[in-house]
This record gives sequence, structure tokens and C-alpha cells, in this order.
Amino acid sequence: MVQATHIGIVFNPSKGARDELEQAVAAATADAGGPAVTWHETEVDDPGISATRAALEAGADLVLAAGGDGTVRAVAAHLAEAGATAELGIIPLGTGNLLARNLGVPLGRVSNAVERALTGEARAIDVGWAELEGPEVSGRYAFAVMAGFGIDAHMITETDDDLKDKAGWVAYVESLGRAVTVSEVLDVTLDFGDGETEDDRAHTLIVGNCGTLQGGFTLLPDADPSDGVLDLFVLDAEGVGGWMDTLKNVVWDNGLARAFGGGQKAASSESVTHRQLARLELTLAEPRVFEVDGDDLGEVTRAAISIQPGAIRVR
Repeated sequence: MVQATHIGIVFNPSKGARDELEQAVAAATADAGGPAVTWHETEVDDPGISATRAALEAGADLVLAAGGDGTVRAVAAHLAEAGATAELGIIPLGTGNLLARNLGVPLGRVSNAVERALTGEARAIDVGWAELEGPEVSGRYAFAVMAGFGIDAHMITETDDDLKDKAGWVAYVESLGRAVTVSEVLDVTLDFGDGETEDDRAHTLIVGNCGTLQGGFTLLPDADPSDGVLDLFVLDAEGVGGWMDTLKNVVWDNGLARAFGGGQKAASSESVTHRQLARLELTLAEPRVFEVDGDDLGEVTRAAISIQPGAIRVR
């Protein structure tokens, strides 16, 4: 049964599939008494904020984000910031589809995603916020999956698609060797907001609301998008020994051993630190490219990370 009286579709036209989406929505609502459906296209310089606002102003109580990670992030950002009661349905049309993967939204068939969005039960999830300052970017940005700097974005972009399809998370191990050449360890000051300040060194720092990347690769094994906290991953590997320790930590300690042992918390090591937090302010000794949900925003030197618990309801 369709759980909506007005469906607002925020659609990224660059992803195509409009005909397929129209047919899927029409088929799913044919016996639902005709809920209103309005379309709101995104623009190149506005991936969905204005379109989501228009959908809400039109009366939507269910907003479908039809596009890639950028579209989903923009829709989630506006719903969270506006305190909207409208629920979010995800129609994944991108290549990463990170939030969809973490929430188990069907991939590959638009009709299956539409069916879930229109009839599924909603759950409240948290939204993270990153206030950034630097030579290339300044502003406040939402993230539903992960934000940070270092090799995480490079692991995503450098991973061979064919290998990823065949080998899943193992492909990310292969990409790690190429990704490490683009980043260096630097000094970073971490302020956890409770009087605890730490001077550290980091190659990669990621704060996550969800923990899984493409191919089933889990970087933050304790991450739960509904638990009201964010998960921190800090990597300071240097030299062969450091990277061997990193591979052991990611692939074995928090991967295979955890899968078979079950239940244990994410383990830290000499090169990898895991912890949970509600807020974090970080100051970098040198500018680094910062990413949110897979989108590179530009170089920053400061970032203030916080969480908005139960900010949106997603089907």
C-alpha cells in the first residue's frame, strides 16, 4: 500500500531513466487512489536543495531523491535543515549509491527501489554536518554516509570497476597501494568538545554515519546511522610496517575475524584508531581536500563536525 498523499520527485536529469521512473511510479500508484505526483529537476549548480524546497512547498509528504549520491545528499540536507516531516525515498541512479547501499535499498532496478520507497516503513536516521574553512571552500555541508580527508575518496575513485564487480571489497585492497601515493601524514589537532584535545598525525581521517563503501567494503564496522553518534577512523600509517599493520587491521581484525567472531567492537592498532563521538573540531597543519559522501569539496584547514540525531526519516 502506498504510504503517501503527495509524492515529490527530485530528479537529476543527467542520470537519465526518467521514462523508466515515470512508468514505475505510475504502476506502483495505479491502485492507490491517485496520490499527487510532482516533478522537480535538479540543476548543475544546485544538486537538489531548491528542488526539495519546491517539493515541500507543493505539499509533498514523501520526497523521492532520484539520482546519485550528490542528489541524495542535497535532499537529505534540506529535509534535515528544514526540520521537515516529509519522508525520504531513495531511487539510486548513480555509481556509488552509498546511502542506498548502507540502508539496503534495491540497486539496479528502478521499479524495485520505487516499490520500497512508496510502501516501505520509514526509519529515523542521523545526519552529520561539517562546517569547513580553507583556501578553496567555506560553508556548512551535510553528509549521510562519510566525510573527511585522505585515501578514502581516492580508494573510491581509484578502484578498478571490473575488479570491484568480481572481487568485492578485495578490490579496495588492490587500490590502496595506488591511493597511498596521493596523501602524506600531517599534523592535526583534534578537539572532541568535552575538554579533551589531542595532537595527532594523520594520513586519513574519516567521520562516518554509515560504514560500508561499494563492493561490500566496510571501513567503519560499528557505524549505525540511527545510533546518535558518529564513528571516527584515523590512519597514520608510514612505511611498509605501518601499511602492513593497516591492512591487517582493516582486512583481518575488523573484517574477516570480526565477521566470524561477531559482536566485538572495532579494534584499533598502532596505525589505525577507531572511536565514537558526537562532535569533533579538527585543525590541519596543511590544507587537504575534504570530501562528503564521495564528493570532493576542495582544500580545507579547519572542520567542525557534529551530528543531528534522527534528522530525517528514510524508507
